[in-house]
Amino acid sequence: MTEKLFYQNSYRKEFEAKVLSCEPDGERYRAVLDQTAFFPEGGGQYGDVGWLDTAEVVDTREKDGVIYHVVTAPLETGALVKGRLDWEVRFDRMQQHTGEHIISGLVHSRLGYDNVGFHLGGDYCTMDFNGPITREELKEIELAANQAVFQNLEVGITYPSREELASMEYRSKIEIEGQVRIITIPGYDVCACCAPHLEATGEIGLIKLVHMMNYKGGERITMLCGFRALADYDRKDESAKAVSALLSAKEEGIAEAVAHLKEEAGSLKGKIASLQQKMLAYQAAEIPVEEEVVTVFDSGLSGNGPRELMNLLLNKGARVCAVFAGNEEEGYRYVIGSRQTDVRPFCQRLNAAFEGRGGGKPGMVQGSLCGNEEAIRAELRR
Repeated sequence: MTEKLFYQNSYRKEFEAKVLSCEPDGERYRAVLDQTAFFPEGGGQYGDVGWLDTAEVVDTREKDGVIYHVVTAPLETGALVKGRLDWEVRFDRMQQHTGEHIISGLVHSRLGYDNVGFHLGGDYCTMDFNGPITREELKEIELAANQAVFQNLEVGITYPSREELASMEYRSKIEIEGQVRIITIPGYDVCACCAPHLEATGEIGLIKLVHMMNYKGGERITMLCGFRALADYDRKDESAKAVSALLSAKEEGIAEAVAHLKEEAGSLKGKIASLQQKMLAYQAAEIPVEEEVVTVFDSGLSGNGPRELMNLLLNKGARVCAVFAGNEEEGYRYVIGSRQTDVRPFCQRLNAAFEGRGGGKPGMVQGSLCGNEEAIRAELRR
């Protein structure tokens, strides 16, 4: 079994170890050391990364008490190597994981829900709870969590005996065999956990709950702690400033300005639709309907325009009407209709001749195709 130095000191960044084995693992290699400060994947958290001498450690895993370091280059069995953690990654994960314990402890104590899922990814952290949480409750929990941060509470790590565990109240998502490791944040959480943690809650810096969604009858919460929360604030601050400048509004008033802009856009959309109806009526009045298939090409039509123009021409007396919107370079969107004839054969012929897609009912078909106007007109006349 590999000696786990990360349990002795979660802040240890460098160490020396003996290479017990190193075997190929696909395009990588899998190295086993007699001791390591690299935490392996577990408890919803990815394995540590860093370096063993000049070989990069891209993942760390554990099986049956043996820790495997996935490295980019082979290591000599029996050699002494110097291990270096990617400390920014480790510290970031400790910020998230200790923050998760505070949030999960608060949800459990205040709402009675259990954390039934936890994932600590490279840029986000999610927690799944087995009960519904309102936005108001979540805001209260976020505030209480940051109060725990600002108190700079000591994070305790203990290894109680079976007898001691029997009389303790603590959270645990799974049944644990062997020695149980307990993480205690006084007044907020007592939980079994195998991962490295911060020594004090103040090192979390900030806890921000940025998203919530219903998930399997409960709630999935997305959390950002420490530097992740700061980076999220920076991004949103830049966006708020950019929107503020575009709208010529103060940052604290951009929501109101956007609502006003949306209202104006809705009003304009209605006016445009009314004008389009009038334009289509004028356009239909100018188009003769004597041909067997009245065919119209108009690159300016959009939305329901092609179908509305087709209906106007059918009302005018057209036996079959085909309207095409678009152009030869980007392709055409078409609609074909009739009050007297089954138009599906027209659709089938066009699709076959011009690599088109579409279909419909006897009275109307629609689809898309690529071709030139002259060839399309000729196919419709055939």
